[in-house]
Formats: sequence, structure tokens, C-alpha cells
Amino acid sequence: MVSFKQLVKNPLKALTTGEKSSQDFQPKEFDRHVMTTYGRFPLALTRGAGCRVWDDQGNEYLDMVAGIATCTLGHAHPVMVEAVTQQMQQLHHVSNLYYIPEQGALAQWLTDHSCADRVFFCNSGAEANEGAIKLARKYGHTTLGIEEPVIITANASFHGRTLATITATGQPKYQKNFAPLVPGFHYVPFNDGDALESAIAALNANGPRVAAVLLEALQGEGGVNPGNVQYFKRVRELCDRHNILLIMDEVQVGVGRTGKMWGYENLGIEPDVITVAKGLGGGVPIGAMLCKSSCDVLQPGDHASTYGGNPFVCGVALAVCQTVQSAGLMANASARGQQLRQGLLKLVDAYPQLFEQVRGWGLINGLVLKEDAAIKSIDIVKAAIEQQLLLVPAGPTVVRFVPPLIITEAEIDESLKRLAASINNIV
Repeated sequence: MVSFKQLVKNPLKALTTGEKSSQDFQPKEFDRHVMTTYGRFPLALTRGAGCRVWDDQGNEYLDMVAGIATCTLGHAHPVMVEAVTQQMQQLHHVSNLYYIPEQGALAQWLTDHSCADRVFFCNSGAEANEGAIKLARKYGHTTLGIEEPVIITANASFHGRTLATITATGQPKYQKNFAPLVPGFHYVPFNDGDALESAIAALNANGPRVAAVLLEALQGEGGVNPGNVQYFKRVRELCDRHNILLIMDEVQVGVGRTGKMWGYENLGIEPDVITVAKGLGGGVPIGAMLCKSSCDVLQPGDHASTYGGNPFVCGVALAVCQTVQSAGLMANASARGQQLRQGLLKLVDAYPQLFEQVRGWGLINGLVLKEDAAIKSIDIVKAAIEQQLLLVPAGPTVVRFVPPLIITEAEIDESLKRLAASINNIV
């Protein structure tokens, strides 16, 4: 395996030849140079194929994290390898000073396969949500005549790590020590239509103030909490009544993860704005904000991104999207998700003192611990590593399962066996 020192000394040679060194990867050496903004598990992953990854010691792991719902086609998928190679050999970056055919092709694919009409490209989910926030504010100023527009978001939501998006995020733990926060946000309980209607009425009591409602179809970081169909139909009706934009944050659930191309398709409504990232590029950094023409208010100079929509990321993302559709991966996500939930429910029955329920759609699922359980989600994640199974928490009481959409029936069974062994070892 390639060592850390080899990568530092001669990265190109080390990566292309796999030259070995007698010195193993050293986390302390890593931490000397990389800011400690992450609580990392003691693994150094160096290679992947399909739904499996290997560490620097050659140990193989079944990956139910997929870069946190990002590696749509798994690792080293032939379609991505070909797309990456072809696009890099052709043209990888020119900036948005010029027309980029690959960007236009991806935008057309996204609008052809969604309710949106126009697309802005960026590099991440937080940036996509930043773009949506700016669009909503300009819409509020120019269309609704609001001097200081307000965006309503949900408690337990997660919309990113920039100052505006942590303010939009309805979780105080992400906002701690980053005041002063960005003004113009108001929080309501998720899946509570009465609370939303009351908030709009109170905020608009002396004239229009609310420009948009920003919600996730399924709250990922907030505990894998799906939206309620009747709630979202009411949200749509309230937005229509007050001429308010409905923005759907699809960063974690978009591009086939729920068994449908978009999370909103599980809810029987259409949003005005959609934000997407993670699975869009299959692991290549790309984000996008999609909107209907009725709220396409951004003009030249209003918003920009140097890297956003470059030929490289758009060429790869288009290949990912086309494969999700042509290879039947949405149907696979639906079937494998049902299989996974059935297996997780058996664990709920087997350990009633620990588990409360299973939540999710398609291949984004959460095993929910009881509030008074003797263990937390992180304990299960750590125990699973010992069984060579990679999982990720979604808060202290939810274990999250977001594998690649290519995962097989046999791999779901294997993951459930390893999970059962992990739980047995810590009970």
C-alpha cells in the first residue's frame, strides 16, 4: 500500500506505481499538517472497488457509508473511470467566461428529469443551498417587495457549514461559537403543518416578510426522518397561497437514493427550487441549484462560481446520472432498501431494550435507538468497524445506512450479519 510519507515525497510516483515503504501510515504525522476539524475513526482507507474498501493494512471493509451518501456507483465503477479519463484528456476547466457544452448537457438532463427549468452549478451542497438562499432573498425583494426577507426552515434540519447555511440549519450545536449568525431565518418543527401556518401568519402579520420555506424531503443529519406526505401537501398549499417559494434540499437524498430520482417524488408535490450535490457526481465534487422559470430571478453578476459546472465534473456527473437511470439503480435502491429495513426490524425485535424503530426510504435508512438505551449510535459504529463494516451516525441515537446504489442482495445480507455480530459484542 502507498504510505503517507511516499505521497508527500513523490505523490505521482506513489499513486501510479503503488511503491511500498517499510513505514506504515502514521495518524500523528497526518494530524501535524491537517487541521483537526473532524473526529476521525482510526482507519486509513487507500483503495475501493464496488461496495468495498481496503485500509493501508490490506483489511477489507463492506462500505455502507459511500462517502456519506455520495459514491452513487460505489468505488472505481467502470463508467466513472471511463468518464474521468475521457474528460481529463479532453478538457477539464475553462471557467464560466465561456459556454461549456458538458454543462449544458448535464443541465438539460437534470431539467428533463425533474420539475425544474434552469440550473446553476457549484461545488457542494452548502454552496447549492447558499445559491438558493440568495435566490429566495432576491425573489423576496424584487417579486414580493419585502425589505428584509425571512426564510423558514425546520428544527433538526441540516443545510451546510457556511455561515448562512448553519444559520438555516435548525440545530444549535452547529451554530455554537459562530455568532453573529446571518439574520433572516425562522425555525418551526418538522412535519407540523399547524406550526408552519402559524409562523407564516405571525411573520406576515404587518405585511409580507416570508420569502421561502426551505425543507429536506427526508432529514438526514437530523436522524433519517422522512417527510410526511400530508404535511408537504399542506406546505405546498401554504406556499402557493402566500406566493412563497418552496425550496427542497435534496443534497443527501437526490439522484436515486430514495428509490426515485428526487426525494420530493415520494411526497406528491413539486418544489420551486431544488438543491443537489453528494450523489450527483458519484464522489466528484459538484453541486447544483435547480429552479422553475417562475422564480429564476438571478441575473449576470448576481452569483458565480469559478469551478462550478466545469467540463470535468459535468462530464462525470452526466455519466453518473445516465447510469442511475439506464442500469435500473433506482429500482435496486428500492428493493435493497426494503430488504435492509426488514433485516433491521428483526434486530429491533431481537433487542427491544435497545432499539425503537427503523426509518427511511430506498437506500437511506436509520436504525433508531431508544433514548434511554445503554449505548449510543457511535458505539455501534465503532463496534461495526471491528466486524469490517462501515456505518455512520445520524445523531446520538440513529445509525445511518447509505450504501452505494449498486449494492447487491448478498451484500445487504452480509452487512446485516456483520451488524448483528457488532451489536452482540457490545450488549
